[in-house]
Amino acid sequence: MPSEKPVVYVVDDDEASRQSLAFLLQAADFNVHTYASATVFLDLASKLGWSCVITDVRMPGMSGIELLRRLKELDVNVPVIVITGHGDVPLAVEAMKVGAADFLEKPFDDDVLLSSVRMALAQRDGDKRRHGERAEIESRLAVLSPRERDVLSGLVSGRANKQIAYDLGISPRTVEIYRANLMNKMQAGSLSELVRMALIAGMLENR
Repeated sequence: MPSEKPVVYVVDDDEASRQSLAFLLQAADFNVHTYASATVFLDLASKLGWSCVITDVRMPGMSGIELLRRLKELDVNVPVIVITGHGDVPLAVEAMKVGAADFLEKPFDDDVLLSSVRMALAQRDGDKRRHGERAEIESRLAVLSPRERDVLSGLVSGRANKQIAYDLGISPRTVEIYRANLMNKMQAGSLSELVRMALIAGMLENR
């Protein structure tokens, strides 16, 4: 067991957001380091220990997704949580495909963020559970109706409800109903959970 406390690196160009996240995480007993740009953060990427990264997806210079790609290129195996604004679902899906541990849409609940951080920090021991998790997810997918699968495919491709409705020739309200049904059947509490399940089940491969 490591004796040191884990470190959470917050990368966000918005100073108020950085300070708010730092206060929340420090109150939860995490060591926190904040950075105003991904470029500055990357200078110490090779020295990261037991840690995770929280990054905004939209930043000037290097975006959160570009940061994810650079960390992968540098072979830095650290979990990254991406924070997105409303309407950034396509970017969030792209982030998950690149390797993000999770994504959270603003505004998010403090407890949801802290839970995401704790799960991300536990991921280094989580690969052993991945096979069993995939089997469970596939069993949930098996009970979806063909139309629910169509809506799920649209969601994990980053399409909005209106676009899915247009593609399928149904009303946006009907898409909402299918979406609620499949969220219930998949036992997903959020869109990020649903996308993560789809990623584990291989639904985002070759998209």
